[in-house]
Amino acid sequence: MELDRDLCSLQEARNLVRAAHKGQEALMNFTQEQVDKIIDMMREAGEANAARLAMMAVSETGMGNYADKCFKNYFASRTVYESIKSMKTVGLIREDHEHKIWEIAEPVGVIAGIVPTTNPTSTVIYKAMIALKSRNAIVFSPHPSAVRCTNEAAKIMHQAAVAAGAPEGVIGCILNVSMGATNELMKHPSVAMILATGGSALVKAAYSSGKPALGVGPGNVPAFVERSADLPKAAEYIVMGKTFDNGTICASEQAIVAEECIADELIGHLKRNGAHFLDPEEVQKISKVVMLAKGGVNPKVVGKDPKFIAQMAGITIPEQTKCLVAPLSGVGPQWPLSYEKLTTVLGFYRVSDWHEGCERCFQLLEAGGVGHSVSIHSTNEEVIREFALKKPVNRILVNTPAAMGGVGATTGLAPSFTLGCGTWAGSSVSENVTPRHLINVKRVAWHLGIPERKPVEPMNVAGVAEGARNSNIPTQQVDANLVQEIINQVIQHLNGMKC
Repeated sequence: MELDRDLCSLQEARNLVRAAHKGQEALMNFTQEQVDKIIDMMREAGEANAARLAMMAVSETGMGNYADKCFKNYFASRTVYESIKSMKTVGLIREDHEHKIWEIAEPVGVIAGIVPTTNPTSTVIYKAMIALKSRNAIVFSPHPSAVRCTNEAAKIMHQAAVAAGAPEGVIGCILNVSMGATNELMKHPSVAMILATGGSALVKAAYSSGKPALGVGPGNVPAFVERSADLPKAAEYIVMGKTFDNGTICASEQAIVAEECIADELIGHLKRNGAHFLDPEEVQKISKVVMLAKGGVNPKVVGKDPKFIAQMAGITIPEQTKCLVAPLSGVGPQWPLSYEKLTTVLGFYRVSDWHEGCERCFQLLEAGGVGHSVSIHSTNEEVIREFALKKPVNRILVNTPAAMGGVGATTGLAPSFTLGCGTWAGSSVSENVTPRHLINVKRVAWHLGIPERKPVEPMNVAGVAEGARNSNIPTQQVDANLVQEIINQVIQHLNGMKC
């Protein structure tokens, strides 16, 4: 009898979790040396297959571009590895001699890894490496439009790990993808934690599963350009960040907010870097194809180049255009392009000064990017400090392409493809996720001494300390005649009120 496809996907999810749980029970006893050997082999496999996986991802999803997907796979392999290779994740990881505390790392258990269609292979490499570095097994749930490339990335990582001595089954991936299988994976009793990267609905489902979850929110990242900025460099970096893999990274710039006094000069530099500014009629046409009528970006344009979007909208653009820029005057439903656009389209705003710029950036974040990131191009540290203190975001990216700066490629942030957005966005983590977030830490604490205690005075039945009763401190006496006079006045008043 042939099983229903949905039933097959449910059973596959259960089988993968069962195998991962068995592998994890063995993996949790590995030494730091064994773990480090495994992730080094995974790093090597990721680097060796970076180009092939990039080609598979672009071919299957139609999103992004080959060169940048190669970079992302290499980044997830080499750069993430360099960041975590010296990290202690096994046994005694820290000794605090002053306070006499030992910290001991323990794995959390089997992890459910949710993979987005925008980064279907680099996310697998990254999550597999941080999971095994912390001695956790992981089972991936691919996006339906990226099943083959995600499975291939998981297979490569698994083969490399096993070749280095890891138990079979420590890295798995659902092939028969369905929403039921994803839910089964997230709610399975043997799954200890969910590492969710994807759309808001899926991340919300992860947090609603009843399991500990590390998820991310949308990133409607504004890029503020202040009058003291290096304008040629700011323009170069904004276009670079926005067009990286055709805008598929959630930290990529979504709107430029420029001070009026430097706006025209900035526009000239942006144009020289391949930005095409739309006229009002073109803005309306682009809005209709990029954003859905009921809100949200049109999936058909996610990760697409400007030429593709322009053809959909029926407009003509220069051949060398790298991104489309839409001048806007407000934020909200009346200006659809003021929301997050995971593609090669930017909004553009003029503001009178940095105070107005600060408010405009706040409006853009409130429209769909609270907690994520803001970009600022400035050499004025006072302005930068004000943005850092007042913006409800967890990454303030200064003078850098936001897309690369947010993931830690061009900044000192931890290299990561899971960018926590904190409680502002309903996320349980506010930083870039690393193996440190995938371990439990036991603490052994030694006796330091009994704290000094102030002597306690005995109390009598009236609640007064004996010492106070016997002291010479004067106490207030109640005047009985005054009390009686007040009572008489009250009675007289009440009698006067009778009908």
